[in-house]
Amino acid sequence: MPDWIEILLRSFFFLIVLFLITKVLGKKQLSQLSFFEYVTGITIGNVGAELATKVEGNIIHGVLSILVFAIAPFIAGLISLKSKTFRDLIEGKASVFIKDGKVMEDNLKKEKYTIDELLGLLRKKDVFDISEVEFALLEANGDFSVMLKKQNQPVTPKDLNLPVAAVKEPQTIIMDGLILDEPLSTIGLNRNWLHTELDKLGVILENVFLGQANSNGELTVDLFDDKLKVPSPQEKPLMLATMKKCQADLELFALGTESKEAKEMFSKNSEKLQKAIDNVAHILRN
Repeated sequence: MPDWIEILLRSFFFLIVLFLITKVLGKKQLSQLSFFEYVTGITIGNVGAELATKVEGNIIHGVLSILVFAIAPFIAGLISLKSKTFRDLIEGKASVFIKDGKVMEDNLKKEKYTIDELLGLLRKKDVFDISEVEFALLEANGDFSVMLKKQNQPVTPKDLNLPVAAVKEPQTIIMDGLILDEPLSTIGLNRNWLHTELDKLGVILENVFLGQANSNGELTVDLFDDKLKVPSPQEKPLMLATMKKCQADLELFALGTESKEAKEMFSKNSEKLQKAIDNVAHILRN
C-alpha cells in the first residue's frame, strides 16, 4: 500500500478515535479545562498526529497510549467528585483579587498579574472605578468574577417592589420556512394558531427565515426578504388599553347617572376592574 494512502487511512482512523474520546470526556470549553485536562488533551492530540503521519509506527501501541491519557482525566474527575482536596489539587482554587473593596496584592503576585491587568479585567466587566468593587476573584478556569458594592449594583424590580411576569424560554417554531412541531407543542400551541398569527402579520410561511414564540403566545418572525418589515405583536397593549377604557367608561357612567343604585353598581365594578388592571398591567405592558 502506498504511504500516502496509509497516512489518509491512519488520519481518518485517529480522527474517529479522538472524536469518540472527546465525546466521552464531556463538552467542557477550553477555558473550563483544568491544567491536568489541558495537558492530557494536548498529549492525546500529539500522539494521534504522530501516529497518523508516521507510517512505521504501531497503531495498537498508539491507541493504548491515547487510552491511557484519556482515561486519566476521567478517573481524576470521578475522584474529584468525592474529594475536595484532590479537586483543589487537580483543578486549582479561585484567587481573591479584591476583598471588601481592597486589592489583595499578594494574590496578584501569586497569580503573576499586574495591577494593569487587573484593571483590564475590570474594564471587561464594565467597571472603570475600582472603588465600586466589593469583591472580585479569578476563577480556577481563568474566568474573572466581580461583585459591585450594593450602592453601585443595578436597580432591579425587586428593589422597587414591582411585580414582574415570569419569563420562560421562547421556542423556535419556524426555521428556513419549515414548521418545527416539537417546540410548538412544548409551549402548548399548534399549527392552526401559527397559521392564524402569520395571517395577522401578513406573511407566508415560505418567506419566514426564523420564527419564535413565547409562552404568552406572541410570535416574532424574521423574513428572508430583509427589506420587508413585520410589525411587532400588539395584542397585549391593545387589551390593556381596552381594559383602561372600560374602567374609565364605568367611572363616567357613575358620574352621569342620578340613580343611586346605578351609581353604586358602576363605581363598584369600576374599582374591581381597576384592581384587575393593576394585577395584569405588568404582563400586558410592553
